[in-house]
Amino acid sequence: MPRSLVSAADLRRLLDDDPQHVTVLDVRYRLGGSGGGLEEHAAGHVPGAVYVDLDDALADPPGERGRHPLPDPARFAVAMRAAGVSASRTVVVYDDWAGRAAARAWWLLRHHGHADVRVLDGGWPAWRAAGGAVETGAVAAPVPGDFESQPGDLRMVTAAEVPGVGVLVDARAPERYRGEVEPIDPVAGHVPGAVNVPTDANLDADGRFRPAEELRALYAGVGATAGADVAAYCGSGVTAAHDVLAMEIAGVGAALYAGSWSEWVADPARPVARGPHPQEEGPADRSG
Repeated sequence: MPRSLVSAADLRRLLDDDPQHVTVLDVRYRLGGSGGGLEEHAAGHVPGAVYVDLDDALADPPGERGRHPLPDPARFAVAMRAAGVSASRTVVVYDDWAGRAAARAWWLLRHHGHADVRVLDGGWPAWRAAGGAVETGAVAAPVPGDFESQPGDLRMVTAAEVPGVGVLVDARAPERYRGEVEPIDPVAGHVPGAVNVPTDANLDADGRFRPAEELRALYAGVGATAGADVAAYCGSGVTAAHDVLAMEIAGVGAALYAGSWSEWVADPARPVARGPHPQEEGPADRSG
């Protein structure tokens, strides 16, 4: 299994054999705040898993940088230390959203210098299906970790850098990419020239990541290959990390445009495209 993933069976073995060297973070979440979260954690979680709230710990408040801007590095480090994260301990993150929220935590920890972070493949459903033990109620506050924010091995790009990216991947659903619907942000469409690989395409029927060779072929189909200049975005920078993770599994190094669509359309001077074929689109229409 790729080093950025861990199966439910392997996590069970890690926790049975050497629990002192594994920190498990529960980042269950839903965009819009419906479902997931602290209540689900209290109702049942991987034994010893510490709940981490995405809005509080994995993002700054919404604003000009988008709906889920990257957290201040110092504040993020404080939150991770409070969750027991240390540089010497493997971190496993999971959710019940097919890895979309967990990928955000994975990306942030790697971006800020943690070398061994893994997403539980299949998340909470996979843990239950594998017969993993379930702990209920609040978890005792962990011993604080020693995590410090420092430059890591995952890159980001800014809005100013986006137009120069060689292959820009839009991780949203196809109908949002095409601009047919926009349930969240004030403007529909996509960044001109972007290609669409929705996060669902990264997964098999069981909600686990597809094998590396399948992901490699999927992303090669849009020009995202090893050595290419690639970045990914979504609505607010959360689920785009899922595409970044999928590309890492495929052997493609991709940056994250963290501000994503919500930041892009906050400036009316930035161009917007609509439709399935960027190369065939005319001038952007920002009306309506």
